[in-house]
Amino acid sequence: MQNLIKQREKLLRRLVEAGDLIQGSITAVCGTCGRAHCVCARKSTAKAYRLTYKDRDQKTQIVYVPRRRLAEIKRQVASYGRMRGLIRQIIQTNIAIFKQGG
Repeated sequence: MQNLIKQREKLLRRLVEAGDLIQGSITAVCGTCGRAHCVCARKSTAKAYRLTYKDRDQKTQIVYVPRRRLAEIKRQVASYGRMRGLIRQIIQTNIAIFKQGG
């Protein structure tokens, strides 16, 4: 059981070190303003990036992501994915500890 407790402590340390986290997904869309008679309404090759996520009420929220911050936001979304995996591992370790009577 000591090995499981050490494993849990290691996982918890990794969880703290995860850094900045953002839940959601990044999508690339054609950049238009939405006005019917605007120049940008024609087919555009420019891409805009958006972060899409669900809020507390499970309503979809969309946030514009500037190109200069795209790499940063991608790292934070990836970090969130790793954090979710760590939480799953911690839960499985806690269950194993519980089964052994700890």
